[in-house]
Amino acid sequence: MGTSVIGTDLTILGEKITIISQNKLQIDGDIRGDVTGKQVVIGEEGSVVGTVCAEQIEVRGGVRGAIKAQSVTLHPTSVVDGDIFHQTLAISEGAQFDGRVRRARDLAEIAPNLDVSSYPAPQPVTAG
Repeated sequence: MGTSVIGTDLTILGEKITIISQNKLQIDGDIRGDVTGKQVVIGEEGSVVGTVCAEQIEVRGGVRGAIKAQSVTLHPTSVVDGDIFHQTLAISEGAQFDGRVRRARDLAEIAPNLDVSSYPAPQPVTAG
């Protein structure tokens, strides 16, 4: 099981984009779009503006948008503005959180969709 890293020098912008990782994804850069993975760690320098969905999510940086995971951990340096849907939640002293928290009744509500083929196919790029 490998780890994919989005470094501090990387910014990913786009409309209706989803980043999907089959394993662990470490985000140290900036993403404006949705993130789906097995395990997602948002580092102190990292930020996501969009929905983050995974089996396990650790936030040390910033998230503006919904967080959906079986296990969510907000570390002291985290800043979260959005709702959290979870099975288990840990919020460390010092973490900044503004939103609602809801425990999922059914794991299907919060399970990440890692099947790339189930997403809409991208439109082909044509020369003008």
